[in-house]
Amino acid sequence: MTQALNPAVGIPEGEARGGYAAAAQRLLNFVLFITVLTSSVVLVEPSPHDALMCVLLLMCVGARVRFDRKLIPLLVLLIVWLMGGFLSLIQVGDQAKPIQYMATSVYLAIAAVMFACLFSDGNPARLAIMRRAYIIAALIASAAGCVSFFHLLPGADLLLPPDRVRGTFKDPNVYGPFLIYPLLLLIIGLMTRGVRLGSLVAVTVLLAGLFLGFSRGAWGHFAVSASVCLIILVTIAPNAHMRTRIVLFSIAIAAVAVLLLTALLSVGFIHDLFVERAHVFQSYDVGPGGRFTEQRHAPGLILDHPNGIGPFSFASMFGDDPHNVYIQSFVVYGWLGGAAYLTLVATTLLLGLRVLTVPSPWQSYLIAAYATFVGEAGEGFVIDSDHWRHFFLLLGLIWGLTTATVNLRRTDSMRPMFECRAVGPPHQRQKR
Repeated sequence: MTQALNPAVGIPEGEARGGYAAAAQRLLNFVLFITVLTSSVVLVEPSPHDALMCVLLLMCVGARVRFDRKLIPLLVLLIVWLMGGFLSLIQVGDQAKPIQYMATSVYLAIAAVMFACLFSDGNPARLAIMRRAYIIAALIASAAGCVSFFHLLPGADLLLPPDRVRGTFKDPNVYGPFLIYPLLLLIIGLMTRGVRLGSLVAVTVLLAGLFLGFSRGAWGHFAVSASVCLIILVTIAPNAHMRTRIVLFSIAIAAVAVLLLTALLSVGFIHDLFVERAHVFQSYDVGPGGRFTEQRHAPGLILDHPNGIGPFSFASMFGDDPHNVYIQSFVVYGWLGGAAYLTLVATTLLLGLRVLTVPSPWQSYLIAAYATFVGEAGEGFVIDSDHWRHFFLLLGLIWGLTTATVNLRRTDSMRPMFECRAVGPPHQRQKR
């Protein structure tokens, strides 16, 4: 049967559609790279990254990125979370800042679903593009922070708040957690695929940037996430040799971190700042007017206001935000939004846990995202993280890659993340 021609260009319509689809995918991947690359530049809002996210959404529509029905729970929970926020907004809807706050929540919820759709097919090229862009973005932020901290260039202190590194972020407490996912990706690569000089240098730069941020939450976040990552890798290792290798590499990386820390602490003002910041609680955390002390008002407010009190209302009443994302979710989004947010975090943790041990080409991406998310969920008890952009990227990654893994389990094309060479005749290797 003769294939129909496209009258505009005189080529078969099937080939035209195929060419359009391939071009749309290439353009989508390019926009994804640029969008993730700019995710660390948030000195102003809206940031360049926010504008590019809109472009990325249009590219997803143009490339016909499909919505898998397994993502419906994610979509529903985010919608319910936003519904709670809008019910709360009614009380303060005549103010510009609360409206902008809820607009940001809508944008981030859309971003989470978009990332879940982008990665739900487990496209290895797209994952590699995201990985490369995120690592470069983290290195740029960390390098900028280190340059500004040591005043290596004129005007470098424009990127530096008093005594702490924030890189290309407005807040060092957001900058630090942003570095953890690429750090874990690099560390997993070192453990499972061998030592590469570029990866070692990148890990060193990111560790230095993380430490010089002097964010206690970020330090704890990294400790928890790295521990979870190590436990998962040891658990899924295919044999004793690989488990031993992972443990030895972990010890080596820890030794590098200790040496780096020792070198940094040999600088007098860094040592003094570390001693000051190493306390579990600072003067502004506890005591009269302390940010954690004021959390005692939250239970009463939550019980008395089922629809919440609106964005920024807690700070206007007590001088500061609650510094607990779970309290924040009930105070700002009401009972409906707070319950949805708690369910979203718990469901994501349970969902990822179910598929972590399933062999797949993207298993390392999922493990790093899950371990980072565990640390971020824990850090949520001491900070308001409901508007962290990378949190919603992690959310989308976990749901998307979980969907890809469930779909892959129905085929015979699974392979482990560990590049172990089989021993034996070819027919035995094929059965493996």
